[in-house]
Amino acid sequence: MPESGPAAPSRLHALAARVYGPFEALAREVTKFGIVGAMSFVIDVGLFNLLLYGGPLEGKPLTAKVVSVAVATTFAYFGNRFWTFRHRGRTNMGREYLLFFMLNGVAMLIAVGCLWVSHYLLGLDSALADNISANVIGLALGTLFRFWSYRKWVFPAVADDSAELDLAERDATTPI
Repeated sequence: MPESGPAAPSRLHALAARVYGPFEALAREVTKFGIVGAMSFVIDVGLFNLLLYGGPLEGKPLTAKVVSVAVATTFAYFGNRFWTFRHRGRTNMGREYLLFFMLNGVAMLIAVGCLWVSHYLLGLDSALADNISANVIGLALGTLFRFWSYRKWVFPAVADDSAELDLAERDATTPI
């Protein structure tokens, strides 16, 4: 006969906590990562258009894009460092920032690679096909790569060894 009364819900809660527990921190990170990414996207597109169509870089779309991407990526770094991954290990900020930019470059190559395969290899060269390959598939694969690579290399897990913790804390407080 199944249990009823106050003990049954507490067992159910305990089971749910055991199942969901390992994924709770990951779910929070994914949510925060998505929010930071969305805000970075708005900064990138907004600043690009502001600079190009009403600002000092009128008629210079490539320069406007480089500036908007650099500003958006810098925002994304600080948003992820001090919000998304604030509980993870810290290393030298200069190292993190450089690695963050490099991994963003790899993610951009993933999106460009998806576009190249679709456009040139498969011959799908309509505006819709280009946008789906670059801005849906490429962006999704690049975002998955960014999240995984940031967790692995830029913002590593906190070490258990006290000497490693001391070293990480010293590196984190060392100026760029």
